[in-house]
Amino acid sequence: MDIEPDATVWKALLSACRVHGNLELAERAAKALFELEPQNAVPYVLLSNIYSAAGFWDDAARLRRLMKSRGVCKEPGRSWVEMNSTVHTFMSEDRSHPRTEQIYLKIDEIMIMIKEAGYVPDMNFALHDVDEEGKELGLSYHSEKLAVAFGLLFVPRGAPIRIYKNLRVCGDCHTAMKFISRVFQRHIILRDSNCFHHFREGMCSCGDYW
Repeated sequence: MDIEPDATVWKALLSACRVHGNLELAERAAKALFELEPQNAVPYVLLSNIYSAAGFWDDAARLRRLMKSRGVCKEPGRSWVEMNSTVHTFMSEDRSHPRTEQIYLKIDEIMIMIKEAGYVPDMNFALHDVDEEGKELGLSYHSEKLAVAFGLLFVPRGAPIRIYKNLRVCGDCHTAMKFISRVFQRHIILRDSNCFHHFREGMCSCGDYW
């Protein structure tokens, strides 16, 4: 580059490293971001996720300790659906909603049906050091999936299911939403921190680039 890359350039590169699993380049990009934006949680979280996806759990834990020691806080991921002037908010593995039992039963049904349609859980987004079954369950209960289960249960058929998320939608949830839109024949609109995703008939308006 003819000019010094700014934080936006380094974050784009770090995100690309997450997609391609390039750990060496990710560490370089993250180091640059630690200097440019020392209180921004994004590079810490992305690099920690890259370590976790590669199975380097000690490095991921070390990075989380570094975040804590520097007073850097990650905003918890939340998804919400507004219906009849009431906002229904979900966090990963959340069981606080009054309709929790119905929502979790619906998630079980969703996972069975989309797996039959070809969905395969992407364990690269299961970021806890647990067994394969535990990782798959953790993916199933991401906030986006809880929100869409609620939507399938209570949003009238024919109306779009509108979900909002304060962070970027994870790759596994993005894939699952495409399958859900086709299997259940619903239009799902997911607004994450980057853009609107319109899921219809197994496709997303973002073209899988966000």
